[in-house]
Amino acid sequence: MIVRTLQEVVGTDDDVSAPGWNSRRLLLAKHGMGFSMHDTLIEAGAELDLWYKNHLEAVYCIEGEGELESRVTGQKWPIAPGTIYALNENDKHTLRATTQLRMVCTFNPPVTGREVHDADGAYALPDGE
Repeated sequence: MIVRTLQEVVGTDDDVSAPGWNSRRLLLAKHGMGFSMHDTLIEAGAELDLWYKNHLEAVYCIEGEGELESRVTGQKWPIAPGTIYALNENDKHTLRATTQLRMVCTFNPPVTGREVHDADGAYALPDGE
């Protein structure tokens, strides 16, 4: 059984930040669950162009307001507490935070923990995959 708290993650190597976001990585590839789970903060005013071409992601908003836009179709959806979105086709998208967003994110395959977005807005696969 794996039991971790957010307080145990904050300030460790599993607490990863980059401009506009902070991802507290609760479950990672090393935990052997087949997915990773993150408690992520998106800064108010942030606009993130993302494309998880190597991962599927599901995101559940628990705090804040923002907007999700498909960079393929231009369709937009409001993001607020209780909203979930799933990038089931490795969708290119833009996430805009009107206020600070707090999101619970899951990735398949799981991330190792130190990834940050590359020029495409993606996470690389671990070596050998």
